[in-house]
Amino acid sequence: MISTVDALKTRLAEVRAGAPDARVALISTIGSLHDGHIDLVHRAREVADIVVVSLFVNRLRFGSPAEYEAYPRTPDDDERLLQSLGVDVVFAPRADELLPDGAATTKVGAGDLGLRYEGRSRPYYFDGLLTVEAKLLNLVRPDVAVYGERDRQRVFLVRRMIRDLFFDVEVATVQTVRRDDGLPVSTRVGMLDDRDLAAAVLLPAALDAAAANADRGIDACIAAAQSTLMGEPRIRLEYLSVVDPQTFLPADEGSQGPALALIAATVAGHRFVDNAEIYLG
Repeated sequence: MISTVDALKTRLAEVRAGAPDARVALISTIGSLHDGHIDLVHRAREVADIVVVSLFVNRLRFGSPAEYEAYPRTPDDDERLLQSLGVDVVFAPRADELLPDGAATTKVGAGDLGLRYEGRSRPYYFDGLLTVEAKLLNLVRPDVAVYGERDRQRVFLVRRMIRDLFFDVEVATVQTVRRDDGLPVSTRVGMLDDRDLAAAVLLPAALDAAAANADRGIDACIAAAQSTLMGEPRIRLEYLSVVDPQTFLPADEGSQGPALALIAATVAGHRFVDNAEIYLG
């Protein structure tokens, strides 16, 4: 596992010298890896020859020092998993090097869209995410960056940043890995007890209801999703929206064609984000 920028540059130079025509893929993570990350590695192998995975708990993505410190860290398990998958480079940078000025670092701004949906409750989140993402893209200089589709807003904003800042990198995505009950695989799911888990599975069920009623229009699909959640006190809904995937802005009533249904909610103090592709009209 590499922990310094200089060591990363040296290792990447060695790897590229041995295979000058090889394509490099980057997967950026905040660690505590699960099955969804395994699928990212498999996808990276499909689109590139050399796979680089970063493990960095980005303090800029958290609302308080306590929340940052509470995030689970499993570096030894993560490294063993990545080694078993044949990942070529594992980069776990020190916070004092990647963010030497802490919160005062130069930041990449997500703009107005960074204050919608996820950004409405966490206005710092996407600026922090894009800032570190830009640093990693600049350090690794990959041919392709691989992301999961569970956080579609992240993927949209990263694509836009890559375009706006002229990064010479492609974006590849992987469909959300789900459990048998429909919940996306995540670290937070493992923290729920049986009753809270039974409540959480209503979130993907609500998206299924939205998709099933999308032919009747936006209001109908949102109402169907809301009715699925109704009466479950353990769920605190933060947002439920239908957006245009080309702009990530709210879709207009009467819109027809592909759209995204987005949902975020808190269950037992744990926050869950999910989405589904739907077809309006």
